[in-house]
Amino acid sequence: MRKLLLVCAALMVALPASAAVRYVRGGFGFGPAYGPWGTWYAPYFYGAYPAFSHPNAGEVKLDTNVKDAEVFINGAYAGTVRSLKSMWLRQGAYNLEVRSPGRARYAERIYVVNGKTLRVRPELRVEPKP
Repeated sequence: MRKLLLVCAALMVALPASAAVRYVRGGFGFGPAYGPWGTWYAPYFYGAYPAFSHPNAGEVKLDTNVKDAEVFINGAYAGTVRSLKSMWLRQGAYNLEVRSPGRARYAERIYVVNGKTLRVRPELRVEPKP
């Protein structure tokens, strides 16, 4: 019994040392690293797959001609449409607003789902002057 416990303890110490966690394009990969620089081979390279890049998020894409419009998420300023063409948000419901001076405000309640892409096309019409 003692020999079995000794072998199990030795395996528990040796196995995690042979595996490594490395940052690869778009996320983290798990598995053994080969070579002194940790060259990753196909089964261990997860960066090429977008589902693994953001496993707990959905993508929201904004498509509008007004690139200087301001984007607000749940009332907080997030940036301009130019800088937020595509953004990743955690799963859930959000209040999305797009504002631009001299144009009609766009507001919508959006629902983000993990691994899915939501395309939002806000129409920011020019408001007539009084």
